[in-house]
Amino acid sequence: MQGTLSRAAYRILQEGLTNALRHGAGGPIEVRVAAASDALELSVVNRTGAGAGAGRGAFPTSGHGLTGLAERVRLLHGEFEAGPDGPRHWRLTVRLPVRSSA
Repeated sequence: MQGTLSRAAYRILQEGLTNALRHGAGGPIEVRVAAASDALELSVVNRTGAGAGAGRGAFPTSGHGLTGLAERVRLLHGEFEAGPDGPRHWRLTVRLPVRSSA
């Protein structure tokens, strides 16, 4: 996997997990990573609502959040989706194209 793509994937999952811990309702967080020859797909799903979040300031943040992620994904010619997933869950989904170096 290319260095730029792997760093972007790391940061996307880091932001998704931080948001789930900060804003989610506690409980399990589902992380999915699927790699294919043409794309890398990432998703983070968590419960929503008032809950066990650690509160503001508990986790370091760049202050860019989902807007920064969307821009990073756009620059890599990927697809970005974030929002409610049913009445009690939030989903972050990203698809990044994989460019072969052959």
